Amino acid sequence: MLKNNLYSVLVLMTFCSFAVAQPDLSKAGKVISDYGKIAQIEGLDPLSDDATFKVSFDVVKQAKQGELNRSLNSVARFINMHADAGVSLDRINLAVVVHGGAVNDMTSHDFYQSQKTTKQSQSLSINANAALISALRKQGVQFYVCGQSATYRGIKTTDLLPGVKMSLSAMTAHALLQQQGYTVNPF
Repeated sequence: MLKNNLYSVLVLMTFCSFAVAQPDLSKAGKVISDYGKIAQIEGLDPLSDDATFKVSFDVVKQAKQGELNRSLNSVARFINMHADAGVSLDRINLAVVVHGGAVNDMTSHDFYQSQKTTKQSQSLSINANAALISALRKQGVQFYVCGQSATYRGIKTTDLLPGVKMSLSAMTAHALLQQQGYTVNPF
């Protein structure tokens, strides 16, 4: 009995410490206010006035049906937190390379809905990422879909959201972006 109670206390303490350790990502960004909430950071080491970012994001995991892709939301957070830290938007150049199951998150509502098999899932099948992708594109973010992954899933260029480009492969897109001075974000 004492062993079970001790175990329960340890589990509760672990859960509570995890909950306390989570950052408060509730501050709306000043650039993309509907997405990419950020945390207020105290005692921040300031970024230099000439800080420039050329970053590509690798996105492979598809969002759950009806939900935002967390990796795409992180791109909005990247813009919001750096703008909040004083980096000029013209010094933030981002690209997103999408492959694997995540290519479905880059498709039009019609294609996205056609991939659902039951009537119940049809009602929830609007691509929740479309508005986020549009907001990111307005900030100059480039999107590249892996042509290999898209072809495997029956996705044509005409099935993609506006402004999303089809690349030969994700590997090709990353290689070309690196030649242009982009670094790959490891998250």
